[in-house]
Amino acid sequence: MAKRDVEQVLDDIVSDVHNFLNRDSSAGIVLMAATVLALIVANTPLNYYYNQLIDMYVTIAAGSFAIDKPLLLWINDGLMAVFFFHVGLELKREVAEGELSNPKDIVLPAAGAIGGMIAPVTIYLWCTWGAENAMSGWAIPAATDIAFALGIMALLGSRVPASLKIFLVTLAIIDDIGAIIIIAVFYTENITLTALIVAAVCLPVLYMMNRKNVVDIPAYIMVGIILWVAMLKSGVHATLAGVVLAAFIPMRDNKDPGYSPVTRLEHSLNSTVSFAILPIFAFANAGIDFSQIRPEGIFHPVTFGIFLGLVVGKQLGVFAFSWMAVKLKLATLPDDLSFKHIYGCALLCGVGFTMSLFIGSLAFEGTGVNRVFDERVGILSGSVVAALLGYLVLYVVGKPTQSADATDVDTPLEP
Repeated sequence: MAKRDVEQVLDDIVSDVHNFLNRDSSAGIVLMAATVLALIVANTPLNYYYNQLIDMYVTIAAGSFAIDKPLLLWINDGLMAVFFFHVGLELKREVAEGELSNPKDIVLPAAGAIGGMIAPVTIYLWCTWGAENAMSGWAIPAATDIAFALGIMALLGSRVPASLKIFLVTLAIIDDIGAIIIIAVFYTENITLTALIVAAVCLPVLYMMNRKNVVDIPAYIMVGIILWVAMLKSGVHATLAGVVLAAFIPMRDNKDPGYSPVTRLEHSLNSTVSFAILPIFAFANAGIDFSQIRPEGIFHPVTFGIFLGLVVGKQLGVFAFSWMAVKLKLATLPDDLSFKHIYGCALLCGVGFTMSLFIGSLAFEGTGVNRVFDERVGILSGSVVAALLGYLVLYVVGKPTQSADATDVDTPLEP
């Protein structure tokens, strides 16, 4: 093969990869691939090496100070702190200048988000009431995985009205706020006062940096690392350091109003979070060894409660609360949407996956596997069923529309 032909082939490959990564559905596809890979590895002879990898202790020490954790917890406490930092940046931008800046536009998705947390939790508690060591997982089905849900919606292309995507994104943002509050309030361990004081000292430092219009991002990252370590040692979940740090990043540079540190950071982290952090998290947490699953585990109240919470609770909560908000004239339905679209979107909200896995790792410490049940079975099965139902409903309900730039829209998959 001639040198020019080789270069052409490489250029075509690079172009195809670039086009794939720029599609709305690509993040969800990569996340799904990481999950499938974890399941394959966990159910082959590679399972031994998989467990050795995620259980391998990684230590960072300086004198008598040390952080010594299994790789799985470095991923869940460390990489996910970056994920929550990214979520915090998105929240700040949306509140300051985006969809959450206009109170009238918030009511409908906020109602859906509140219902989408209350109903799944209620169903889970109903299923697990009185079951030993089961109640701590009540928040697992309350979460929505925005990357997966948006990826599935993107596969439908022009069949989905643009305002439905805005509804889903806004709902998921509010859902993330709820998840952050739940983690902060209900999944905090015993407090270590000295470390908590160090974390508290970081807050006025970050505040003064913001007030003094410091836009040097590395300066914030340095303080953020200290904050993360302090929160890790304090007992407050370390991932919350990411949200706190994001709150102090300046929205605008006072000397150059056209420059937004928040927007720049958010955009620079998009690819890292979507194509590295979340897939790594999924690979490390989704490896279920099916040979270890017993019938009593599948029908255990925890597994069953999570499944019903995601598949039934989410759709009931999101749809019912959205419907009531419109009927009570607290909100209006966009012109291009019907309640059928809202129902299909409500089904997609049952895709809990990464956020549910994360909360599950907090609720049931260690690797997330209990001797009697495995909450990941309920999370994965519930998310898959919700994704399929949501896709099918939106495919049937949706009507193809003409797009000004049809090449930028993913072709819908036939069911």
